[in-house]
Amino acid sequence: MERLYYFIKRLLLVIPTFLGITVLCFALTQVIPGGPVEQMIQRMRGINSGRPDAAASEHSSISEEYRKQLEIHFGFDQPFYRRYLQWLVRDRLGMRMESYKYPNKNAWQIIRDRLPVSLIFGITGFLLSYLVCIPLGIAKALRHGTAFDFASSALVFIGYAIPPFAFGMMLKMLFCGTVDGLWDLFPVAGFHSDAFAAFTFAEKAHDLFVHMFLPVLCYTLGNFAILTLLMKNSLLEQIGSDYVRTVLAKGGTMRRAVWGHAFRNALIPIATGFGGILTVMFAGSVIIEQVFEIPGMGRLGLEAIVGRDYAVFMGILSLTSILGLLGNVLSDFCYVLIDPRIHFER
Repeated sequence: MERLYYFIKRLLLVIPTFLGITVLCFALTQVIPGGPVEQMIQRMRGINSGRPDAAASEHSSISEEYRKQLEIHFGFDQPFYRRYLQWLVRDRLGMRMESYKYPNKNAWQIIRDRLPVSLIFGITGFLLSYLVCIPLGIAKALRHGTAFDFASSALVFIGYAIPPFAFGMMLKMLFCGTVDGLWDLFPVAGFHSDAFAAFTFAEKAHDLFVHMFLPVLCYTLGNFAILTLLMKNSLLEQIGSDYVRTVLAKGGTMRRAVWGHAFRNALIPIATGFGGILTVMFAGSVIIEQVFEIPGMGRLGLEAIVGRDYAVFMGILSLTSILGLLGNVLSDFCYVLIDPRIHFER
């Protein structure tokens, strides 16, 4: 019952935390220069830049009147609290708000087009990080101080030291045929081929694999060192605990002590990242998506910020905030599943 109250309290705290995040960011989008009103005026001035001086001065004289009309059109003539409530309620957390950059499209329609790309990218990278790093960390802990431990640590840290974008460019030069005489095994960029819709299921799976192999490899490279060493050090700490020595003193084997007792407790620090499964659709790195020209959520967010498309930016922010906050609650739930000894205060 104590844990139930704790999780109910955590879920209720999601609401004020979400409101605080969105109010702050929404306020910033209203005061930062270069918003939709300024962009529309600049477009109009650009259209009229080739006119004679008289026409240009006439356009300049009506710019303030035109600005007021634009402010009414975009809702900037209303008080801040009313604009926020409209974004929150009428626009459904901004998802129904029309994009400033893409006419006749709302934020959700644009985000929905990028979701499949980021889901494949994020889920694959998330699963690979844990499916590879946890067994590797266990193997390093059981072979601590051996040649395998030193060799794997060297490879892990070399990979961690290389910036993902530099590693991506190097992979493109080696395996994408951008340099004569080297291998041409993978496409240079993109998420799938142009004729993807006409492919069979097997051909689609292969096409996605060859397009996403190098980007996912670059994305997971940075997590390898942290997760691997975290798993190794956590398991080593548990192996050196008194309860493991007690199991061995009673005649139990090291295998039973590790897999029956130490392994579960060693997963507790790793459980902090389990809640990230809810945010895997936004896990793609902006730089990696730029290097491989992948139309994912990270690249969309960057384009929305650079292009001052605050409707899309706030839509992405609201979705990531909710999933991130729920992911934190899920991480706490994973703690309880792994270690029932954990107690929470109300």
